[in-house]
Amino acid sequence: MNCVDNIQLVSGRLQDVFDCQKRTYRVTPNPSKQERISNLELLEEIILRNESDLLDAMSADFGHRSRHESTMLDIVSSLAAVRHSRKNVAGWMKIRRVPTPLELRPSVSYITPQPLGVIGIITPWNFPVYLSFAGLASALAAGNCCMLKPSEFSPITTALLARLLEGNFGEEHVAVIEGDETVAQAFSRLPFDHLLFTGSQRVGRLVAKAAAENLTPVTLEMGGKSPLIVAPSGNVAKAAACAAHGKMINAGQACVSPDYAMVPEKQLRRFVTEVKRASQKQYPTVRNNPDVSCVINSRHMARLRELVEDARCKGAEIIEVNPAHEVFHPDIKKFPLTLIVNPTLEMRVMQEEVFGSILPILPYRTLELAVEQIQSWDRPLALYLFASKQAEKELVLSQTVSGGVTVNDAMWHVLNNNMPFGGVGASGMGAYHGLVGFNAMSQLKPVLEQSRFNAAPLLRAPYGTVFEKVVKVLKKIV
Repeated sequence: MNCVDNIQLVSGRLQDVFDCQKRTYRVTPNPSKQERISNLELLEEIILRNESDLLDAMSADFGHRSRHESTMLDIVSSLAAVRHSRKNVAGWMKIRRVPTPLELRPSVSYITPQPLGVIGIITPWNFPVYLSFAGLASALAAGNCCMLKPSEFSPITTALLARLLEGNFGEEHVAVIEGDETVAQAFSRLPFDHLLFTGSQRVGRLVAKAAAENLTPVTLEMGGKSPLIVAPSGNVAKAAACAAHGKMINAGQACVSPDYAMVPEKQLRRFVTEVKRASQKQYPTVRNNPDVSCVINSRHMARLRELVEDARCKGAEIIEVNPAHEVFHPDIKKFPLTLIVNPTLEMRVMQEEVFGSILPILPYRTLELAVEQIQSWDRPLALYLFASKQAEKELVLSQTVSGGVTVNDAMWHVLNNNMPFGGVGASGMGAYHGLVGFNAMSQLKPVLEQSRFNAAPLLRAPYGTVFEKVVKVLKKIV
């Protein structure tokens, strides 16, 4: 079978699943509160009943993934997202009364949320369970059918998700699409009612372009270079500990991981020392440490080595935090925390999202100059600020634009399902989680219900004296 035939076969198969879900939606275009709650309860049961299998599958895909990290970042986070939707969906579904302006009274106005239909969800490999269930929680709470396309780099987890989700929901309600980049391309060309994508900027642009052919609205979460800023009043030791943790958790393979650090010039050496101390405390060994996750594959491992070598060749100071003095052979997919001190902007590590356990550290003279530098780059998915003075917090928060912020810690804002999660500019568009996710995957239909007795007939042709008098009054009250 040639390439064209294979693409046509894939597209046909995907179209069949999509059409099946469209039929399901048409039969039940607005599932009841209890139906939605039952679907979310089923999601929760799937996670709880199969936790061990999910953990094993993720670890197998990575080569090794810390069981504790998988439990916290994929299992607990998934349960939190699903339970938040389950507890709140009844309120989210309710008709939302809105004020009616004086000139339109005595009519009444309200917004009624409706399911959109079939939602497409494309997820990456770095948090294959959480990012799947978080998207499904929003889509199912909103009453939709879902087609999920996980990454081809986590095939074992994807196969398990397909068995669990389709076996419990049926393909006509929740379908999991397995396959490579060709399948993903065909998937993104389907005429979904909404498409949620999490992944790289390169692929996100392709997904948005494909979706535009069908005028499919998209939510894109694409990561980027998220700064960790230590203000002059910031706690250097605490910031360093958070930086070390953020760079080593999941081997730094997180879209909201601190990408680089900016510290006052006078605190540079202390910060470097504190990062090394914190990393050595958190990870006294690396190679055989069960708390240290693997880099997903050899291609990503080679890229990280290239980033370090590029910085080394261009004159940066390279510090590998390797407290046990271990030897890392090429076939070992563990990457020790590596600090790149005083990088220049032409180095690859400052031009690309790192997505690994490499921390560039940039000194700055004043906080204002640091903010100015951040403003000149693409807007990041996240920003982390360590400061105790309110004026410094206000300066950074008011003068920078990012998808989200955690102050005096790193990454935890993502797990608050009461807040939207998404990027801005190059780091993404749109947001989801909680109510925002429900709204994004619903049609918030505005309805104006006219009263039996109203003045609308006075504004119809033929226009004359009465019309002019009514318009004169409207000019004063609108």
